[in-house]
Amino acid sequence: MNSYIYYNDKILPAGTPLVSADNRGLRYGDGLFETMRVVKGQIVLETYHFERLFAGLQLLRFQLPVLFTPAHLEAAVLELCRKMKIETAARIRLNIVRGSGGLYDPENHQPNLIIEAWPLDPPRQLNENGLHIDIYDQVHKPVDILANIKSNNYLPYALAAVHAKENRLNDCLLLNTHSRICDATIANVFWVKNGDLFTPPLSEGGIAGVMRRHLIESMAHGPTGVKEDVLTLQTLAQADEVFLTNAIQGIKWVGRYRDSSYTNKVATTVFNSFVQPLWS
Repeated sequence: MNSYIYYNDKILPAGTPLVSADNRGLRYGDGLFETMRVVKGQIVLETYHFERLFAGLQLLRFQLPVLFTPAHLEAAVLELCRKMKIETAARIRLNIVRGSGGLYDPENHQPNLIIEAWPLDPPRQLNENGLHIDIYDQVHKPVDILANIKSNNYLPYALAAVHAKENRLNDCLLLNTHSRICDATIANVFWVKNGDLFTPPLSEGGIAGVMRRHLIESMAHGPTGVKEDVLTLQTLAQADEVFLTNAIQGIKWVGRYRDSSYTNKVATTVFNSFVQPLWS
């Protein structure tokens, strides 16, 4: 399969050099990204992805051209998928950076758009083996206006992922500056206690996950809604179930955290009812 990338309205061979040494995305992490799933020629949870992205662009003071719209980005994503013949099922990384220049003198505030795509098979069922996780406590994530966006400045998560790999873990949870759990390296965290389902509020500093939002809104009027509450290390250890969510994997249930082990009854029900139908 020939691989391509999309860069500022052009489709180029993958590996084409795109940025100079003074690119602000490279220098300062000045930008945002979205990771999305395409199924049967449609972006799954498209509205949620673009609402989060454009809210972040506004927060970072990008100046958007008139034609730089969700519809334009959707068309670009699907054009790349068609070019690569993977529109049936694909993983997308959409990256936006400010461009070149110094800290005080960017050449402009226009968005530079980079899209990558890979073929992807959707999981047909919940993971059979529970994840093994732990806490990464060497960096505490600030709770500020940048906490909920998917910034290109991703160092806390990158270091947590390195820690997980070095210690043969499937993932690590991150702590905020209050020493409470905010999210995982590439996912939001949910837990179950006595039949109730919880997730940390966004005020705890986690990424405003698209799958997280989908579950909260989809389950709001059902018999078991999602409650928002702080997640401490003690609460995590005493939970009945723990699972992680993101837009690509949907739900991954956690089998073990240190001396605690978990079941997956609720995670299975949530996956079958609210995640799997998205990929059918």
